[in-house]
Amino acid sequence: MDELTPRQIVEELDKYIIGQGEAKKSVAIALRNRYRRMQITSELKDEVIPKNILMIGPTGVGKTEIARRLARMAKAPFLKVEVSKFTEVGYVGRDVESMVRDLLETGIRMVKEEKMAEVQERAQILAEERLLDILLPGTKTTTTSKGVELGSIFAEEQQEQREKISADDSSEGTNLPQEQEEEDSVTKRQKRRRERFRQRLRDGFFDDKMVEIEVEARNQRMLEIFSSSGMEEMGVNMEDLFGNLLPSKKKKRKVTVEKAKEILQEKEAARLIDMDEVSSEAIDRVEQEGIIFLDEIDKIAGRESDSGPEVSREGVQRDILPIVEGSTIMTKHGSVATDHILFIAAGAFHVSSPADLIPELQGRFPIRVELDSLTRQDFIKILQQPENALTKQYQALLATENLTVEFAESGIDAIASYAARINDETENIGARRLHTIMEKVLEEISFSAPEMEEDRVVIDEEYVDEALSEIVQDRDLSRYIL
Repeated sequence: MDELTPRQIVEELDKYIIGQGEAKKSVAIALRNRYRRMQITSELKDEVIPKNILMIGPTGVGKTEIARRLARMAKAPFLKVEVSKFTEVGYVGRDVESMVRDLLETGIRMVKEEKMAEVQERAQILAEERLLDILLPGTKTTTTSKGVELGSIFAEEQQEQREKISADDSSEGTNLPQEQEEEDSVTKRQKRRRERFRQRLRDGFFDDKMVEIEVEARNQRMLEIFSSSGMEEMGVNMEDLFGNLLPSKKKKRKVTVEKAKEILQEKEAARLIDMDEVSSEAIDRVEQEGIIFLDEIDKIAGRESDSGPEVSREGVQRDILPIVEGSTIMTKHGSVATDHILFIAAGAFHVSSPADLIPELQGRFPIRVELDSLTRQDFIKILQQPENALTKQYQALLATENLTVEFAESGIDAIASYAARINDETENIGARRLHTIMEKVLEEISFSAPEMEEDRVVIDEEYVDEALSEIVQDRDLSRYIL
């Protein structure tokens, strides 16, 4: 982060998200402020709290994507949650504290992957040793009075060893030094053979061979009856409580040598890392760098209705409040303080407004940015500029069928025009409208691509009009299809 200035953060976001300059500027400042806070050495460091952000704008304009790309850029633990899925404490359903537990699990996975990458070379060597023990059983350094008995799966090695054992059986009356010398000779030959096999293994010579390896059997989750009805943590904790008392079950599995390399390497890497250290580092990273994206927050805005309590509205706001303000949440890996976790909330606020949130929660989101609806010009840019643009995705997909798809400027302009027009006439779903229209435009090509004789197709205005004209003319039909 010391190399990313707010301007550079915005430039990076521009590669994937079109427009929304104010929102990008706000999140860039929030991310840079985290770095600035970490540089403070005085006690004031703990007093600097993150300025949470509330994004207001219609669906499909880039709210979630901005937060996700920001977290990926900062390599920070990130979690997106739908606030409408939570219920008030005392009712059946997911409680709001589960979002912190889920964020910690994300952090643990991130740290574990980093730690495993650090020990990858050692794990590869250990995995090779395990595979060589399977391919050349009995070739370890321990020897018997009659040499080392080899049980290689390869005929030439078996035959060579049988001859050696036969020779040893027929040599009676030899003195001890001579036997020791023969054993040393066998050990040296064995080492040379093992190294030869190691090189062949690395070269992929045995990749298609089938071997049998031992893996841990996946146990059925305990207390499955609780499922996701708010008791998921109890099920997890019961597993932790009894997991160490019961021996882990092993099972045999036949796989190719290539697949066995991956399985054994991952297994050895997991053995080399200290999970206590991973958990401790993950908790610290979540506390200092974690980002939680609260989507659909407008769905819990508003007071209780006259007909009765709505357990997913004001009660959920009151439950979220202490987490956003800063509290300590207990998890199975340890306690997590939420004081410095950055919360980014987002909602369309079509029916309600941010003022309908309880005042205490409003105060915890001091930075508010309004995102603009997308225009036809924005759709044109979305189809052309981002590194993961839809046009580039379809070109890559159909290139696998040896079919080159070119999008003429007139075709892109036509698609953008249809998207803007349908968003105006029906529900405004932002850039998601492009997914529907692009799929409809390329439906026939996608279906016929494996059998098409031509190897090049140009998508121009005429092609788009032909694909969409009937649907667009019938307003009722376009409402359902586009």
